Amino acid sequence: MSRRGWLLFGALGVIWGVPYLMIRVAVRDVAPPTLIFFRTAPVALLLLPVAAHRKQLPDLLRRWRPLLVYTTVEIGVSWLMITRAEERLSSSLTGLLIAAVPLVGVMLARVSGDEDRFGRSQVAGLFIGFVGVALLVGIDVRGATALPICEVIVAAVGYAIGPRIFNRYLSDLPNLGVVTASLAIVAIAYAPFALSRLPTHLSTEVAASLIGLALVPTLAGFLVFFALISEIGPVRTTLVTYINPAVALFLGVALLGEPFTLGLGLGFPLVIAGSVLATRRRADVTTKSAPAIEPFGT
Repeated sequence: MSRRGWLLFGALGVIWGVPYLMIRVAVRDVAPPTLIFFRTAPVALLLLPVAAHRKQLPDLLRRWRPLLVYTTVEIGVSWLMITRAEERLSSSLTGLLIAAVPLVGVMLARVSGDEDRFGRSQVAGLFIGFVGVALLVGIDVRGATALPICEVIVAAVGYAIGPRIFNRYLSDLPNLGVVTASLAIVAIAYAPFALSRLPTHLSTEVAASLIGLALVPTLAGFLVFFALISEIGPVRTTLVTYINPAVALFLGVALLGEPFTLGLGLGFPLVIAGSVLATRRRADVTTKSAPAIEPFGT
């Protein structure tokens, strides 16, 4: 991976590890649809004049179908599922469960024919990763319903599908235009639900979290996200979820006082190790056009 790729990768890992903390704080006073609206509408309004001035929006009309599908799975559904889940789950646990995204990505690549067959390390990685997820769920959510867990899983699937759609159908379009259109679509879709459920009171912490969600993971995050996909491809981009949960775990424990539990201690390293193994290409199919995924530290 190039130096630029590593810089983008590290930046996105930190940027997208932050929202779990902010969402956990914001859902204290704000309903999930309203939170998503306030996260997308201000950024869309900020970017629309810029994208229009650069004439980046007309080209999107010819790709409205993949744009709509991408927007739905990557933002519209996934963000709603995560926000709803964090009404019941801790920010650290939610972030760690999202670390299963590379595992889902590998399975999608296999089903779609991008991978001919699983090697031993990939099979072992899938097994280890899912054992880690099982430990997280089985130990840390005792007494909780299955609904928030299913919601995070749905979000993980959406996060695995989104980069594939973007890379196949939208990667040749201006990134700023795609970001602007996607956020505008989500804001319009959620507006009726959000405006009918406006909060009567916002604490300083919740207001700061809403502003932070709009500026950091939404505005800055997506610009870095698309740049990273262009630099290293969609599958390797999903590996950023190796860093996201560590950031979410640290912030949840340090700032929200969330406990560092046995499930987190056992499940987290297994999920990460499993993802590293599952997403590595076999040596016999590695080519220049499909470079091997290197583990961190090499």
